[in-house]
Amino acid sequence: MSNAPRDLYDFEGNWTLERKIEDRLAGRSGQLIGSVALSRDDEGLVFRETGEMTFPGQPPLTASRVYLWRRGRGGAVNVFFENGAPFHDFTLARTMPEASHFCDPDMYNVTYNLTRWPMWTSDWRVVGPRKNYRLLSSYSRS
Repeated sequence: MSNAPRDLYDFEGNWTLERKIEDRLAGRSGQLIGSVALSRDDEGLVFRETGEMTFPGQPPLTASRVYLWRRGRGGAVNVFFENGAPFHDFTLARTMPEASHFCDPDMYNVTYNLTRWPMWTSDWRVVGPRKNYRLLSSYSRS
């Protein structure tokens, strides 16, 4: 784990993003190609993602999201939504940390893979009454 990230600020900088989208309910797959900038603010890092999402036979969509990444106890990264509401936490003490978030009635589970740092992935699986999808995102330094 010598090159794995040990601190929140190891993620600071610009990243290229490639995301595979599997919408199991709709029976379709798509992708998002874009970028992520993780930049410092007074409390940690701001995660800004932008990209173009495409599904076969549909016009591309511009997608964006913002999260707040904060330093937690014991090497944890606390992730918040842009409005400051808690999302999930993961630890940098493990190279394959897992986390979850319940947003009634949907369950969001993520596994981060930091074993190939500075390349890393997040693998989201979302299940609920009207949701069943997987987002596999790959990040590499820009």
